[in-house]
Amino acid sequence: MNIDSAYRQCEEITSTQAKNFSYGIKLLPESKRRAMSALYAMARRIDDIGDGAAPVPDKLEALAEVRKDVAGLGTGEFRADDPVLTALADVTRRFPLPLSALEELIEGCEMDANWAGYQTFDDLVGYCRRVAGTVGRLSLSIYGCEELERAEPLADALGVALQITNILRDIVEDHEQMGRVYLPAEDRDRFDVAPDLSGPTDGLIALVAFEAARADEWYDQGLSLLPMLDWRSRACTAAMAGIYRQLLAGIQRDPGAVLRGRMSLPPWKKAAVAARALTRGVA
Repeated sequence: MNIDSAYRQCEEITSTQAKNFSYGIKLLPESKRRAMSALYAMARRIDDIGDGAAPVPDKLEALAEVRKDVAGLGTGEFRADDPVLTALADVTRRFPLPLSALEELIEGCEMDANWAGYQTFDDLVGYCRRVAGTVGRLSLSIYGCEELERAEPLADALGVALQITNILRDIVEDHEQMGRVYLPAEDRDRFDVAPDLSGPTDGLIALVAFEAARADEWYDQGLSLLPMLDWRSRACTAAMAGIYRQLLAGIQRDPGAVLRGRMSLPPWKKAAVAARALTRGVA
């Protein structure tokens, strides 16, 4: 497959299926923008398997196939007719992409397929590190960062913040469509929230507010990554994180809103966050 065509297809996947992230990715120079699009296209593929409607054995089989595909990227043995693999193989030649992080992402989606819930907040953080912190660490390899040892834990923390925001935003949808409640059992018990979220909403609203405050602390930690990045990479990260932190701010103002429907920011506000990230380098 033609490499330019492969990258264009990855950019189309990112712009249509990862709209919040695409605002940040567009701020990168072309080579990094294309690489990030290939990375997000693969992450989306893995995530879609974990969240799909297929039976569990079929999900696990599909994830095992993706694991083989990822291993093939390191050896040059991959399906050349697959645009995502073609683009990502080119990324591995241009950037020091840690393929082990993609394998961790697959592990996180296997946790979704073999759904068992989470007992403690630390358990939930472990999941978040796999499905989102990994993407932060992979992104660093594309950005380039001289202080990688210091930067990786911060990218990981920012991924945790983003994932908890997603979990809060989608709390009703995840339960109704997939039977999943990601918020840990010990926290549900603390606020007297039933495993299926039934009953009075006061406790659930208080639980959402509690977890939102935790997420805000993870943003504080993760965003200390920004000064370690070059201007365009900093703008990209600040835009992506800024959009999600604005969403979290809305949840903190009105925790009950997540029970009334899926929250989102209007396009003009997302564009404003991206513009501020580009001009000021802050989220």
